[in-house]
Amino acid sequence: MTDETIFSKIIRQEIPTPLLYQDELVSAFRDIAPRVSTHILIVPNKHIPTINDVTDADELTMGRMISVAKKLAKQEGIDEKGYRLIINCNEDGGQEVFHIHMHLLGGQRLGAMLSV
Repeated sequence: MTDETIFSKIIRQEIPTPLLYQDELVSAFRDIAPRVSTHILIVPNKHIPTINDVTDADELTMGRMISVAKKLAKQEGIDEKGYRLIINCNEDGGQEVFHIHMHLLGGQRLGAMLSV
């Protein structure tokens, strides 16, 4: 797998995308094909292909993704009613871009966790 992904280009702003958040560890932006009214992607700035590739050195980054999700949920006004965080891993887990990304979903009732 290559270290170059569409998310890498968005992080570097080679693909101009409005960033909702960016610091030295993570970036966040709206999904281009939202599944619900609020659908934000939170990604590490460092390319990590899947959850299986996370190392001890990535713990701060992974934690930052969650704290940024909390901040964005509040900013979007979905923190009180609720939201969902999802990280997919590999093909059977539904991962489409092999650069870890957390989906922040909310703004409406989300329903069942899985429909297979």
